[in-house]
Amino acid sequence: MKKVLVTGGAGFIGSHLVDKLLALGFEVIVIDDLSVGRRENLAAHSKNPRLHLHVLDVANQDAIRPRFEGVEWVFHLAARADIVPSIQLPMIYHRANVDGTAAVLEACRLQGVKRLIYAASSSCYGIPDEYPTPETAPIQPRYPYALTKWIGEQMVMHWEKVYKIPTLSLRFFNVFGPRARTSGTYGAVLGVFLAQKRNGKPLTVVGDGSQTRDFTYVTDVVEALLCAAESGLSGEIFNVGSGGTYSVNSLVELIGGPTVSLPKRPGEPDCTFADITRIRERLGWEPTVKFEAGVRELLGQIDLWENAPVWTPESIQNATKDWFKYLS
Repeated sequence: MKKVLVTGGAGFIGSHLVDKLLALGFEVIVIDDLSVGRRENLAAHSKNPRLHLHVLDVANQDAIRPRFEGVEWVFHLAARADIVPSIQLPMIYHRANVDGTAAVLEACRLQGVKRLIYAASSSCYGIPDEYPTPETAPIQPRYPYALTKWIGEQMVMHWEKVYKIPTLSLRFFNVFGPRARTSGTYGAVLGVFLAQKRNGKPLTVVGDGSQTRDFTYVTDVVEALLCAAESGLSGEIFNVGSGGTYSVNSLVELIGGPTVSLPKRPGEPDCTFADITRIRERLGWEPTVKFEAGVRELLGQIDLWENAPVWTPESIQNATKDWFKYLS
């Protein structure tokens, strides 16, 4: 039985990865401080003896290192996300995303882990000059979250080069699906819309809604992580996207209901669209869940957003004021 470790395994993407790994028969160790992740995301496996959850700060190397003993694969997904809190709390983001990655890399090196897969972010591209955006596009992070995730990726590539730890980095684009975070700072558009829809409130559309996003379903992302782990490649970076880009207006049409407009935000791209040629050719990975099908799936589970905050134009304006202050 292969032992694998998932940092951030109680989070949105991490918990879906844990589901898949357990279904495949792996012994799974999860490290999560539950600052973003939730125990409920792993509740279905509470009696599974092959799941071991350790509530630890991923940046505490002394605490996490023993958990890496005998581990073959590590999936490093633990991170602080979101734009606004990274602007407000840059040092917390540095600790989680930079110091945390360093601690994980050192634990891998000292315990002889055979493979590390890093969850990177497409936010490193900033506002790209090219669409679809290839991995060779200029790196131009525009806020601390994007910067710290990119620094983490550079560390992963450096440890691969110097210490010969087999690693791959996957840059995720606009991941959506069940268990996406629904509390805390104003976040991803789809969760915001679903909570508004469930509560009969208008959908808050930023700008004119013509901006597009590469919405990628979470189960496709999990398959990309597994393809990366199973491959013999190392020291490479791959985009993970849906193969398309979809407007906020098309999302509104699928969800249905009245809308209200909000001002366009500075520093936000009009389009995110991954060039996934490299991952198709090098890993043989292909997205399978169409955007429309994924949205319909979530609409069928809209009660999952029962306890999500219902954002209004006023509360969004208050939550994003630092966005306009610092990114204008």
